[in-house]
Amino acid sequence: MDNHYLSFSQVAELLGVPTGSLSGYKLPEPDVWVGRTRGWSKSTIEKWNAGRPGHGGRPRKK
Repeated sequence: MDNHYLSFSQVAELLGVPTGSLSGYKLPEPDVWVGRTRGWSKSTIEKWNAGRPGHGGRPRKK
C-alpha cells in the first residue's frame, strides 16, 4: 500500500493560502519526516483545519 503525504507547499495549496502565510500557522506534527522534509496526510490536515477557530470547530475569538 502506498501512502501519500503532502509537502509544505501542497498543504498551502490545499488550504488555499500562500506558502508565506502558512509559515505563520501552528501546523500539527508531521506524520512523516524524510530527511529534513515534513509530510502530512490529507486527513491530518483536514482534521486540524476543521478544528481551527472559524473553520467549523471552535468559534473565533472576539
